[in-house]
Amino acid sequence: MRLIHSALLLSLSLLYIPNPISAHFFTNVSSIPPWLNATGSNWESFHNLSGHHFGQSVDGLNRLKSYFHYFGYINGTSNFTDDFDDALKSAVETYQKNFNLNVTGTLDNHTVQQIIKPRCGVADIVNGTSAMNSGKSNNATSSFLSIVARYAFFPGEPRWPEGHYDLTYAFNPEENITNEIRGVFARAFDRWSSVTPLTFELSTSPNSADITIGFFNGEHGDGEPFDGILGTLAHAFSPPSGRFHLDAAESWVVDDDVNKSTSLAAIDLESVAVHEIGHLLGLGHSSVEESIMYPAITTRTRKVELQSDDIMGIQYLYGANPAGNNGSSTPSSGRETSDGGGALISSSLLSIRAFLAVGFGFLLFF
Repeated sequence: MRLIHSALLLSLSLLYIPNPISAHFFTNVSSIPPWLNATGSNWESFHNLSGHHFGQSVDGLNRLKSYFHYFGYINGTSNFTDDFDDALKSAVETYQKNFNLNVTGTLDNHTVQQIIKPRCGVADIVNGTSAMNSGKSNNATSSFLSIVARYAFFPGEPRWPEGHYDLTYAFNPEENITNEIRGVFARAFDRWSSVTPLTFELSTSPNSADITIGFFNGEHGDGEPFDGILGTLAHAFSPPSGRFHLDAAESWVVDDDVNKSTSLAAIDLESVAVHEIGHLLGLGHSSVEESIMYPAITTRTRKVELQSDDIMGIQYLYGANPAGNNGSSTPSSGRETSDGGGALISSSLLSIRAFLAVGFGFLLFF
Protein backbone atom coordinates (compact mmCIF):
# COMPACT_ATOMS: atom_id res chain seq x y z
CA MET A 1 0.00 0.00 0.00
CA ARG A 2 2.82 2.34 0.90
CA LEU A 3 4.47 1.59 -2.45
CA ILE A 4 1.25 2.45 -4.31
CA HIS A 5 0.91 5.67 -2.32
CA SER A 6 4.51 6.66 -3.10
CA ALA A 7 4.00 5.92 -6.77
CA LEU A 8 0.86 8.07 -6.82
CA LEU A 9 2.66 10.99 -5.20
CA LEU A 10 5.49 10.70 -7.70
CA SER A 11 3.02 10.66 -10.59
CA LEU A 12 1.26 13.76 -9.29
CA SER A 13 4.53 15.60 -8.74
CA LEU A 14 5.54 14.98 -12.33
CA LEU A 15 2.48 16.93 -13.44
CA TYR A 16 4.08 20.07 -12.01
CA ILE A 17 7.58 19.58 -13.42
CA PRO A 18 8.00 21.21 -16.84
CA ASN A 19 9.55 18.72 -19.23
CA PRO A 20 11.90 20.21 -21.82
CA ILE A 21 10.79 19.42 -25.38
CA SER A 22 13.00 18.75 -28.36
CA ALA A 23 13.32 22.07 -30.13
CA HIS A 24 13.52 22.81 -33.85
CA PHE A 25 17.24 23.17 -34.64
CA PHE A 26 18.54 23.76 -38.16
CA THR A 27 22.20 23.64 -39.15
CA ASN A 28 21.17 24.39 -42.72
CA VAL A 29 18.69 27.21 -43.33
CA SER A 30 17.41 25.51 -46.46
CA SER A 31 16.16 22.61 -44.36
CA ILE A 32 13.50 24.68 -42.56
CA PRO A 33 10.21 23.14 -43.76
CA PRO A 34 7.76 25.28 -45.79
CA TRP A 35 4.99 24.86 -43.22
CA LEU A 36 7.10 26.77 -40.70
CA ASN A 37 7.73 29.50 -43.24
CA ALA A 38 3.99 29.94 -43.78
CA THR A 39 3.18 30.15 -40.09
CA GLY A 40 3.02 33.64 -38.60
CA SER A 41 3.06 34.94 -35.05
CA ASN A 42 -0.22 35.22 -33.18
CA TRP A 43 0.59 38.93 -33.03
CA GLU A 44 0.09 39.25 -36.79
CA SER A 45 -3.56 40.16 -36.20
CA PHE A 46 -2.39 43.45 -34.67
CA HIS A 47 -1.89 44.63 -38.26
CA ASN A 48 -5.67 45.14 -38.32
CA LEU A 49 -5.38 47.73 -35.54
CA SER A 50 -3.17 50.09 -37.51
CA GLY A 51 -4.59 53.61 -37.71
CA HIS A 52 -6.86 53.39 -34.68
CA HIS A 53 -6.79 55.94 -31.88
CA PHE A 54 -8.21 57.09 -28.57
CA GLY A 55 -12.01 57.03 -28.24
CA GLN A 56 -12.62 54.22 -30.69
CA SER A 57 -13.95 50.75 -29.94
CA VAL A 58 -12.25 48.17 -32.16
CA ASP A 59 -12.35 44.38 -32.13
CA GLY A 60 -8.97 43.08 -31.02
CA LEU A 61 -7.91 45.94 -28.74
CA ASN A 62 -8.49 43.67 -25.73
CA ARG A 63 -5.72 41.37 -27.02
CA LEU A 64 -3.43 44.34 -27.54
CA LYS A 65 -4.10 45.38 -23.95
CA SER A 66 -3.08 41.90 -22.85
CA TYR A 67 0.14 42.31 -24.85
CA PHE A 68 0.91 45.61 -23.14
CA HIS A 69 0.02 44.12 -19.77
CA TYR A 70 2.47 41.25 -20.33
CA PHE A 71 5.34 43.65 -21.05
CA GLY A 72 4.44 45.98 -18.17
CA TYR A 73 2.74 48.89 -19.94
CA ILE A 74 -0.74 48.30 -18.45
CA ASN A 75 -1.39 47.18 -14.88
CA GLY A 76 -3.60 44.24 -14.00
CA THR A 77 -6.48 46.35 -12.71
CA SER A 78 -7.16 47.99 -16.08
CA ASN A 79 -10.27 47.37 -18.16
CA PHE A 80 -9.39 44.77 -20.80
CA THR A 81 -12.13 45.68 -23.24
CA ASP A 82 -12.02 46.65 -26.92
CA ASP A 83 -12.20 50.35 -25.99
CA PHE A 84 -9.24 52.58 -26.86
CA ASP A 85 -9.26 54.16 -23.41
CA ASP A 86 -6.86 56.27 -21.35
CA ALA A 87 -4.91 53.22 -20.14
CA LEU A 88 -4.24 52.04 -23.70
CA LYS A 89 -3.36 55.54 -24.92
CA SER A 90 -0.86 55.92 -22.07
CA ALA A 91 0.59 52.47 -22.82
CA VAL A 92 1.03 53.31 -26.51
CA GLU A 93 2.74 56.61 -25.69
CA THR A 94 5.16 54.95 -23.25
CA TYR A 95 5.88 52.18 -25.72
CA GLN A 96 6.61 54.74 -28.43
CA LYS A 97 9.05 56.57 -26.12
CA ASN A 98 10.81 53.34 -25.22
CA PHE A 99 11.28 52.32 -28.84
CA ASN A 100 12.25 55.76 -30.16
CA LEU A 101 9.04 56.19 -32.18
CA ASN A 102 7.04 59.36 -32.71
CA VAL A 103 4.93 59.78 -29.59
CA THR A 104 1.43 60.09 -31.04
CA GLY A 105 -0.62 57.91 -28.70
CA THR A 106 -2.20 56.36 -31.80
CA LEU A 107 -1.55 53.00 -33.42
CA ASP A 108 0.27 54.35 -36.43
CA ASN A 109 1.88 51.92 -38.83
CA HIS A 110 5.42 52.28 -37.43
CA THR A 111 4.17 51.48 -33.92
CA VAL A 112 2.22 48.41 -35.03
CA GLN A 113 5.18 47.16 -37.08
CA GLN A 114 7.34 47.38 -33.96
CA ILE A 115 4.75 45.64 -31.78
CA ILE A 116 4.56 42.54 -33.96
CA LYS A 117 8.32 41.96 -34.08
CA PRO A 118 9.63 38.86 -32.29
CA ARG A 119 11.17 39.80 -28.98
CA CYS A 120 12.47 38.82 -25.56
CA GLY A 121 9.81 37.85 -23.03
CA VAL A 122 11.32 39.96 -20.24
CA ALA A 123 9.09 42.94 -19.46
CA ASP A 124 10.15 46.48 -20.38
CA ILE A 125 8.33 47.95 -17.38
CA VAL A 126 7.81 46.36 -13.98
CA ASN A 127 5.72 47.88 -11.19
CA GLY A 128 5.26 51.06 -13.22
CA THR A 129 8.93 51.91 -13.73
CA SER A 130 10.34 51.90 -17.25
CA ALA A 131 13.72 50.37 -17.91
CA MET A 132 14.15 52.00 -21.28
CA ASN A 133 13.59 55.43 -22.78
CA SER A 134 10.40 56.60 -21.10
CA GLY A 135 10.88 59.68 -18.98
CA LYS A 136 14.50 60.19 -19.98
CA SER A 137 15.67 63.64 -20.88
CA ASN A 138 16.66 64.18 -24.49
CA ASN A 139 17.61 67.84 -24.29
CA ALA A 140 20.90 69.17 -25.61
CA THR A 141 22.66 69.13 -22.26
CA SER A 142 22.13 65.39 -21.86
CA SER A 143 22.06 64.23 -25.47
CA PHE A 144 25.54 62.74 -25.19
CA LEU A 145 24.54 60.64 -22.19
CA SER A 146 21.25 59.61 -23.79
CA ILE A 147 23.07 58.18 -26.79
CA VAL A 148 25.61 56.07 -24.96
CA ALA A 149 24.01 55.22 -21.60
CA ARG A 150 20.64 53.55 -21.90
CA TYR A 151 21.51 50.28 -20.27
CA ALA A 152 19.39 49.25 -17.28
CA PHE A 153 19.57 46.97 -14.26
CA PHE A 154 17.17 44.89 -12.21
CA PRO A 155 15.97 46.24 -8.84
CA GLY A 156 18.79 46.52 -6.36
CA GLU A 157 21.32 45.93 -9.14
CA PRO A 158 21.60 42.17 -8.51
CA ARG A 159 24.78 40.58 -9.78
CA TRP A 160 26.85 37.48 -9.20
CA PRO A 161 28.96 37.97 -6.05
CA GLU A 162 32.60 38.91 -6.51
CA GLY A 163 33.83 35.63 -5.10
CA HIS A 164 31.70 33.73 -7.59
CA TYR A 165 32.81 34.98 -10.99
CA ASP A 166 33.66 31.52 -12.36
CA LEU A 167 30.18 30.40 -13.37
CA THR A 168 29.02 27.04 -14.65
CA TYR A 169 26.14 26.34 -17.03
CA ALA A 170 24.33 23.19 -18.07
CA PHE A 171 21.63 22.15 -20.53
CA ASN A 172 18.38 20.58 -19.51
CA PRO A 173 17.94 17.99 -20.89
CA GLU A 174 21.51 17.57 -22.10
CA GLU A 175 20.81 14.60 -24.35
CA ASN A 176 18.93 16.81 -26.83
CA ILE A 177 21.87 19.19 -27.29
CA THR A 178 24.47 18.57 -30.01
CA ASN A 179 28.06 19.75 -30.04
CA GLU A 180 27.10 22.42 -32.59
CA ILE A 181 24.44 23.81 -30.25
CA ARG A 182 26.84 23.71 -27.30
CA GLY A 183 29.27 25.68 -29.43
CA VAL A 184 26.71 28.41 -30.10
CA PHE A 185 26.13 28.96 -26.38
CA ALA A 186 29.85 28.78 -25.57
CA ARG A 187 30.51 31.59 -28.06
CA ALA A 188 27.62 33.60 -26.62
CA PHE A 189 29.03 33.31 -23.09
CA ASP A 190 32.51 34.18 -24.40
CA ARG A 191 31.24 37.50 -25.72
CA TRP A 192 30.40 38.60 -22.17
CA SER A 193 33.48 37.08 -20.56
CA SER A 194 35.71 38.89 -23.07
CA VAL A 195 34.75 42.27 -21.54
CA THR A 196 34.37 41.25 -17.85
CA PRO A 197 36.22 39.19 -15.21
CA LEU A 198 33.50 36.51 -15.52
CA THR A 199 34.22 33.04 -16.87
CA PHE A 200 31.74 30.36 -17.96
CA GLU A 201 32.32 26.61 -18.01
CA LEU A 202 30.05 23.88 -19.32
CA SER A 203 28.82 21.49 -16.64
CA THR A 204 27.19 18.09 -17.04
CA SER A 205 25.10 18.57 -13.88
CA PRO A 206 22.04 20.83 -14.27
CA ASN A 207 21.23 20.42 -10.57
CA SER A 208 24.49 22.02 -9.41
CA ALA A 209 25.22 24.45 -12.28
CA ASP A 210 24.84 28.18 -11.71
CA ILE A 211 22.94 28.57 -15.00
CA THR A 212 20.51 26.07 -16.52
CA ILE A 213 19.40 26.29 -20.14
CA GLY A 214 16.26 24.64 -21.45
CA PHE A 215 13.88 24.69 -24.42
CA PHE A 216 10.17 24.54 -23.55
CA ASN A 217 6.73 24.72 -25.12
CA GLY A 218 3.88 26.81 -23.70
CA GLU A 219 3.47 26.84 -19.94
CA HIS A 220 6.59 25.43 -18.33
CA GLY A 221 6.30 26.19 -14.63
CA ASP A 222 7.57 29.74 -14.24
CA GLY A 223 4.35 31.65 -14.95
CA GLU A 224 5.65 32.99 -18.26
CA PRO A 225 4.33 30.62 -20.95
CA PHE A 226 5.74 30.63 -24.44
CA ASP A 227 3.40 31.39 -27.32
CA GLY A 228 4.56 29.24 -30.22
CA ILE A 229 6.31 30.39 -33.37
CA LEU A 230 7.68 33.96 -33.14
CA GLY A 231 6.13 36.27 -30.55
CA THR A 232 8.27 35.84 -27.43
CA LEU A 233 11.46 33.93 -28.22
CA ALA A 234 13.06 33.42 -24.80
CA HIS A 235 13.40 34.82 -21.32
CA ALA A 236 15.96 34.70 -18.55
CA PHE A 237 15.99 35.62 -14.88
CA SER A 238 18.21 38.01 -12.97
CA PRO A 239 21.09 36.83 -10.73
CA PRO A 240 21.38 34.54 -8.93
CA SER A 241 18.44 32.59 -10.40
CA GLY A 242 20.36 31.35 -13.43
CA ARG A 243 17.25 30.16 -15.30
CA PHE A 244 17.43 30.56 -19.08
CA HIS A 245 14.41 29.38 -21.10
CA LEU A 246 13.91 29.35 -24.87
CA ASP A 247 10.77 28.63 -26.89
CA ALA A 248 11.10 25.16 -28.39
CA ALA A 249 8.62 26.05 -31.15
CA GLU A 250 10.98 28.48 -32.87
CA SER A 251 13.05 27.65 -35.96
CA TRP A 252 16.46 27.97 -34.34
CA VAL A 253 19.30 28.41 -36.83
CA VAL A 254 22.57 26.90 -35.62
CA ASP A 255 25.86 28.02 -37.24
CA ASP A 256 24.43 28.59 -40.74
CA ASP A 257 23.96 32.10 -42.19
CA VAL A 258 20.47 33.07 -41.03
CA ASN A 259 20.49 36.05 -43.38
CA LYS A 260 20.34 33.68 -46.35
CA SER A 261 17.25 31.88 -45.12
CA THR A 262 14.05 32.11 -47.15
CA SER A 263 12.00 31.18 -44.08
CA LEU A 264 10.12 34.05 -42.46
CA ALA A 265 10.44 32.22 -39.14
CA ALA A 266 14.23 31.69 -39.01
CA ILE A 267 15.76 32.91 -35.72
CA ASP A 268 19.51 33.03 -35.07
CA LEU A 269 20.16 31.06 -31.89
CA GLU A 270 23.38 32.85 -30.91
CA SER A 271 21.79 36.29 -31.24
CA VAL A 272 19.05 35.39 -28.76
CA ALA A 273 21.50 33.60 -26.47
CA VAL A 274 23.79 36.65 -26.18
CA HIS A 275 20.80 38.85 -25.28
CA GLU A 276 19.41 36.51 -22.62
CA ILE A 277 22.83 36.01 -21.02
CA GLY A 278 22.81 39.77 -20.44
CA HIS A 279 19.70 39.28 -18.29
CA LEU A 280 21.31 36.35 -16.45
CA LEU A 281 24.14 38.72 -15.51
CA GLY A 282 21.86 41.54 -14.34
CA LEU A 283 21.21 43.78 -17.36
CA GLY A 284 17.74 44.96 -18.33
CA HIS A 285 16.58 46.23 -21.70
CA SER A 286 18.14 49.13 -23.59
CA SER A 287 16.43 51.53 -25.98
CA VAL A 288 19.55 51.62 -28.18
CA GLU A 289 18.46 49.64 -31.23
CA GLU A 290 21.98 48.56 -32.12
CA SER A 291 22.67 47.15 -28.65
CA ILE A 292 22.39 43.49 -27.76
CA MET A 293 20.03 44.36 -24.90
CA TYR A 294 17.45 45.95 -27.22
CA PRO A 295 14.38 43.74 -26.66
CA ALA A 296 13.29 43.02 -30.26
CA ILE A 297 14.97 41.22 -33.13
CA THR A 298 13.59 40.52 -36.58
CA THR A 299 13.70 37.11 -38.20
CA ARG A 300 16.61 36.24 -40.51
CA THR A 301 18.84 38.62 -38.52
CA ARG A 302 22.19 37.96 -36.85
CA LYS A 303 23.14 40.33 -34.02
CA VAL A 304 25.87 39.05 -31.71
CA GLU A 305 28.43 41.81 -31.14
CA LEU A 306 28.20 43.72 -27.85
CA GLN A 307 27.89 47.46 -28.39
CA SER A 308 29.27 50.26 -26.21
CA ASP A 309 25.96 50.51 -24.33
CA ASP A 310 26.08 46.81 -23.44
CA ILE A 311 29.75 46.94 -22.45
CA MET A 312 29.35 50.00 -20.22
CA GLY A 313 26.36 48.44 -18.48
CA ILE A 314 28.01 45.10 -17.78
CA GLN A 315 31.27 46.72 -16.67
CA TYR A 316 29.35 48.89 -14.22
CA LEU A 317 28.25 45.65 -12.57
CA TYR A 318 31.47 43.64 -12.79
CA GLY A 319 34.33 45.81 -13.96
CA ALA A 320 36.54 45.28 -16.98
CA ASN A 321 38.29 42.16 -18.18
CA PRO A 322 41.68 42.10 -16.40
CA ALA A 323 43.24 40.87 -19.65
CA GLY A 324 42.36 44.24 -21.20
CA ASN A 325 40.09 43.09 -24.06
CA ASN A 326 37.30 45.54 -23.28
CA GLY A 327 36.37 47.18 -26.56
CA SER A 328 34.98 44.15 -28.38
CA SER A 329 32.73 41.24 -27.64
CA THR A 330 34.44 38.94 -30.14
CA PRO A 331 35.10 35.63 -28.35
CA SER A 332 38.68 35.46 -27.16
CA SER A 333 38.99 31.74 -27.88
CA GLY A 334 37.67 29.23 -30.34
CA ARG A 335 35.84 27.17 -27.69
CA GLU A 336 32.46 26.67 -28.62
CA THR A 337 12.78 38.79 -17.24
CA SER A 338 13.05 38.90 -15.84
CA ASP A 339 12.20 37.32 -12.65
CA GLY A 340 9.42 39.87 -12.29
CA GLY A 341 10.95 40.82 -8.98
CA GLY A 342 10.39 44.52 -9.41
CA ALA A 343 11.06 47.52 -11.57
CA LEU A 344 14.24 47.75 -13.57
CA ILE A 345 16.58 50.61 -12.78
CA SER A 346 17.29 52.87 -15.73
CA SER A 347 20.81 54.11 -16.37
CA SER A 348 19.45 57.64 -16.46
CA LEU A 349 19.21 57.35 -12.66
CA LEU A 350 22.92 56.61 -12.62
CA SER A 351 24.04 59.51 -14.77
CA ILE A 352 25.07 61.59 -11.76
CA ARG A 353 27.58 58.98 -10.62
CA ALA A 354 28.60 57.70 -14.01
CA PHE A 355 30.60 60.23 -16.00
CA LEU A 356 31.42 59.00 -19.45
CA ALA A 357 34.95 59.69 -20.63
CA VAL A 358 34.76 57.89 -23.95
CA GLY A 359 37.45 60.07 -25.47
CA PHE A 360 39.90 58.42 -23.07
CA GLY A 361 38.33 55.00 -23.39
CA PHE A 362 37.16 54.53 -19.81
CA LEU A 363 34.36 55.21 -17.27
CA LEU A 364 34.81 57.22 -14.09
CA PHE A 365 32.37 56.38 -11.30
CA PHE A 366 31.75 58.68 -8.37
